[in-house]
Amino acid sequence: STLVVAGAVVLVMVLACCFRTNIISANTLLFPRDPTHQIIEGFLKEHGPLPTARYSYSEVKKMTNFFRNKLGQGGFGSVYKGKLHDRHVAVKILNRSEDNGEEEFINEVASISRTSHVNVVRLLGFCLDKSKRALIYEFMPNGSLDKFIYHDKNSLRVSCQLDYEILYDIAIGIARGLEYLHRGCNTRILHFDIKPHNILLDDEFCPKISDFGLAKLCPRKESAVSIFGARGTAGYIAPEIFSRNFGPVSHKSDVYSYGMMVIEMVGMKHNFKAKVDCSSEIYFPQWIYNFLESEQELSLENMIDESDDKIVRKMSIVGLWCIQTYPSTRPAISRVVEMLESKVELLQIPPKPFLSDPSTSSVNLSGQTL
Repeated sequence: STLVVAGAVVLVMVLACCFRTNIISANTLLFPRDPTHQIIEGFLKEHGPLPTARYSYSEVKKMTNFFRNKLGQGGFGSVYKGKLHDRHVAVKILNRSEDNGEEEFINEVASISRTSHVNVVRLLGFCLDKSKRALIYEFMPNGSLDKFIYHDKNSLRVSCQLDYEILYDIAIGIARGLEYLHRGCNTRILHFDIKPHNILLDDEFCPKISDFGLAKLCPRKESAVSIFGARGTAGYIAPEIFSRNFGPVSHKSDVYSYGMMVIEMVGMKHNFKAKVDCSSEIYFPQWIYNFLESEQELSLENMIDESDDKIVRKMSIVGLWCIQTYPSTRPAISRVVEMLESKVELLQIPPKPFLSDPSTSSVNLSGQTL
């Protein structure tokens, strides 16, 4: 009987050791047909352990007080306010997706969990519990940027609750966040969905880039990436995403989206709609170019003095540089930061939009290779 007891003890010790040193393999044995665990296991083998905490769905329910305080809803799912370790958090509960939903989810976790920058939203945890998926972010009291830029259907113009000085600071902050993603990380992160809805604002209106579901990781030495199909939001997608004839897909694709957003932030796009007949064939970047070149008074809403006029002109010029048709003629995001921080009098007006004047499309910023 002593031998039997000793054998049982040894067996228990061996099993305990195996359990501690090979948790992932044990999970595979326990859930051999669960695709979620297979995806996680494959990801961990490729990228190593996640630096972000993982929570069960029951913990997420407690965290959100059983989803009592809903902050918003979209095509991705719903966002709830919660509390984690005595701090407020925003919990994004994702809808079930039939098309690689788990892979997109893991992609977002992989991208953002390895970032640390004041202008990139912080991921505090995630939940991947069978079919339940959730992302736990730091809570942003002022919500997303799009809530401060809304469309007045009566006047066809943008009304913004933020003054241009704050908008200018937000634009610089977003550019610095993108610069970090493109150059500051060990692995370059291309966002592919920069737009006002994905810019969150804290209590002091400091902007933070969020929603990395479409992001792409690539080595810093590589400038171009391979993607299949279009990704992003209509109106912010760079031409090369649709057709490689315009050039390779790269970090310059994020620059294009950023430029479209900046033009929208200052109200130029909607101001164009108000002043140009809807049936007109004019391309709105060409209209902005002509408007700036003529040095007419901008007369946008919320403009108070000459300082506002300079801010709007600067942001419009930078926006036009960013939305150049060919990636090679767009500035890198680091150059965008430099332009935003310089005096508007020192900025060169970019070439005319390609669709109106193809002969100027090959001109580079200040004669520099970008």
